Amino acid sequence: MSSLPILISGGGLGGLSAAIALAERGFEVTVLEKAAEFTEIGYGIQLGPNATRILRKYGLWDAVAPTAVFPEAMVFLDAIDMREWARVDFNDAFAAHFRHPYVVIHRRDLLGAWLAACERHPRVTLHTSKGLAAIEDRGSGVTVTCEDGTRFTGRCLVGADGLLSPTRAWVIGAAEPRVTGFLAYRGVIPIDKVTDHTYDRCVIGWFGHDIHLVQYALRAGDVLNNVAVFGSPGFARGAAQFGGPEELDAMFAPAHPRVRAMLEYISRDRNWMMRDREPVANWTRGNVTLLGDAAHPTLQYLAQGACMAFEDAVVLADRLAATPDDPNRAFLAYQQARYLRTARIQLTARAFGQVLHAGGVARELRNDLFRGRAPDSFFHEIGWIYRGIPETEI
Repeated sequence: MSSLPILISGGGLGGLSAAIALAERGFEVTVLEKAAEFTEIGYGIQLGPNATRILRKYGLWDAVAPTAVFPEAMVFLDAIDMREWARVDFNDAFAAHFRHPYVVIHRRDLLGAWLAACERHPRVTLHTSKGLAAIEDRGSGVTVTCEDGTRFTGRCLVGADGLLSPTRAWVIGAAEPRVTGFLAYRGVIPIDKVTDHTYDRCVIGWFGHDIHLVQYALRAGDVLNNVAVFGSPGFARGAAQFGGPEELDAMFAPAHPRVRAMLEYISRDRNWMMRDREPVANWTRGNVTLLGDAAHPTLQYLAQGACMAFEDAVVLADRLAATPDDPNRAFLAYQQARYLRTARIQLTARAFGQVLHAGGVARELRNDLFRGRAPDSFFHEIGWIYRGIPETEI
């Protein structure tokens, strides 16, 4: 087996989880992160049972559990009339069905656990300020040149460098992501500043026509994570400027006063455009492949972006362990195992976003169809996601 390390471009959740998965299979790994430090934007992330089982698989559970929040339920309410239209309880029935918990956690806490595992691992080497500038695949190995001129050679390269991945541009072209016209504003506040504690122990969402507000507690319940999303009329008109706080307020104007009041928990100095890409079957060129958002960026409506990256990491390590001297063969086997599942996530997230943001008669129909269903009746719909994949069994 080649003594060269596996190179990973990107030190986010996908890159660091891939580093641990590969190192645990005996590979030397070098992670190249563009930023000056390994960090995540300070907001929350949801992890379904298909992801929490992977944290346990690699021994990270004890590191994340103390600050994670274990919600009692996921609750969907109408943003206009405040009535509940669906609920999934994370109770004993859920635990028996999926065997692993649903948690919410601060992104920095989650990344910190993976980073600490990488720093401890003797087969993982980490580098910062190493943004990817060029790739050369020589067949016997891959050499990358970083933006600062430094060069690294490895047996192969894994691009875990996000939505605007330079590795993806080299593998399959540099097409721009699909822009949805929906934007998100976020904010995290101390829990003692919250006036309504009805849903403190839940992942809670209020949904209206082209708007939603999601909340859940983080940091062992000490802070509240808030995300407000809306479809921008300015973007739809083709305006040069769009998505500002004034549009946020205008779009939420039809919402119930209690929903509008909670917009004060949102920071208004920055927003994020919701983007994804069309699913593709090929993520590989020679000894270079893609992982996570670089391969299959998805909208947030199923809360599965990071979860899919974790699954990718496990399958990638499994296939490389099977043919360590033939990375291209391993990469083709890896993408064959993954592309339909991740495509289903991408396309289902789009469709579910339409359900969540329904207006008019469609909104009334949604509420009528879902309202009154038993919480465990949704297990069938979400089972294909949360049961995970065979490679993640522990």
